[in-house]
Amino acid sequence: MGNPDHGDSIRIIHKALDAGINFVDTADVYSQGESEEIVGKALNGRRDNVVLATKVHYPMDDDPNHLGNSRRWIMTAAENSLRRLKTDHLDLYQIHRPDPTVDIEETLSAMSDLIHSGKVRAIGASGFPPSEIVEAQWVAERRGLERFRTEQPPYSILNRGIEREVLPVCQRYGMGTLVWSPLSQGLLTGRFRKGQQTDTHRSGGMPQHFTNERKLDVVEQLIPIAEGAGLPMTHLAMAFVIAHPGVTSAILGPRTMTQLDDLLASADVTLDDEILDRIDEIAPPGTDTASNDVAYTPPAVTNTSLRRRPAAERSAA
Repeated sequence: MGNPDHGDSIRIIHKALDAGINFVDTADVYSQGESEEIVGKALNGRRDNVVLATKVHYPMDDDPNHLGNSRRWIMTAAENSLRRLKTDHLDLYQIHRPDPTVDIEETLSAMSDLIHSGKVRAIGASGFPPSEIVEAQWVAERRGLERFRTEQPPYSILNRGIEREVLPVCQRYGMGTLVWSPLSQGLLTGRFRKGQQTDTHRSGGMPQHFTNERKLDVVEQLIPIAEGAGLPMTHLAMAFVIAHPGVTSAILGPRTMTQLDDLLASADVTLDDEILDRIDEIAPPGTDTASNDVAYTPPAVTNTSLRRRPAAERSAA
């Protein structure tokens, strides 16, 4: 999914830092630790100037104990990330997704101990639904534990669902919001047009996302808005997510230096109310244009047994 050339990736990171970016986000699961290793190399000699974040949750191998949000795995995974990142502390350690098999108190307790040991400065979540963000805040307060300071959800013009509850909840609790996929996995670059053949390799093996008719219809309506404003589509998309007062930062994911240059140029773009109103008409506030492919789906939706009584009980009724 990313750039496998370590040297090229390091040069991209260095240019981003030179341009004034001071926040780097990664995760242990990205290329099974290789992303953290690249970041560790890139930050050699520059670590003190960067807010460094990584995540834990997803399986790192076939071992059933090497995943999730349990105390056992969090403590082990944190040490592994510190080693790969070549640092003695993480500025932000995030729970990559909820884990319904682990009580949130256990998770927060482990994360709190990492803070108290000096290995972590602050903790956050990623992809948590609003109810679980609130629960984590309540548990932290009632149990005297460290609380989540940030949430990292997907957000773009095509996927505005977090405007309904996630962003307001984060604002209510004073949490930073580090949104990702502001270009909607590349759809908002304008390269993928309705009726054109999709390059499945460049789409990361997810051709269905790039051929979604509803999303492509919205993209076609957005392109003339960007052109009328004299903006590349990428700049329109980035400026849109930053315009929300609940958004702290938008995470860039360039694979090439050219992509980085384009995204850096969007930093100074501000959209006026007229453009934002037109976007609202095309992609209504608080709604996802189509299913959000990268959002967290709770077990109550994906697990059939949680939605149906056992057959014996149904027949008895």
